[in-house]
Amino acid sequence: MQSIYQARQIIDDTIQLIRNISHSLMPPTLKNFGLESAVNDLFQRSAAPAPSNASSRFHDYSDRLKPEKSWSFFRIIQELINNILKHSNSSFIHLTENVHGDKFYLRIHHDGRGIVQSDFEKLTKSNIGLGLKNISSRMRVVHGSINFEKDISQTYYKITLELPKDDPYES
Repeated sequence: MQSIYQARQIIDDTIQLIRNISHSLMPPTLKNFGLESAVNDLFQRSAAPAPSNASSRFHDYSDRLKPEKSWSFFRIIQELINNILKHSNSSFIHLTENVHGDKFYLRIHHDGRGIVQSDFEKLTKSNIGLGLKNISSRMRVVHGSINFEKDISQTYYKITLELPKDDPYES
């Protein structure tokens, strides 16, 4: 009887793990409610186990991205947030979104250890930094650019993602 209970527990745990992986790859929130809701959900789930204070603010998000662009962009954000949580030892992460002219901007600020653009370019050409290589590849797919920098006050790092507004948005 004990072995049946243990087998059932293993099956239940496996089902939960598969469900978590599935939601991580294509969160239902992204599909049903768009990027803003999916990012907010990501921050709520990511901030819980980590000491970071994670927040986001979408200023001009009235139009939704096309599903394929939204998915790629979400995966970029997810990889960046995971990298920050894993490597930076930051106490806060703040994401902002806005539109200026024909560009869609998303900025991530954090106060931990970070990289600047020259580090990003070196890492994407080296044998390490697979996540950064994926980010670079996804940015090319969505015709965007990414910039890593340290702010003028030298107190935090800023990652800026830029997408052409006309390309990713449906008309």
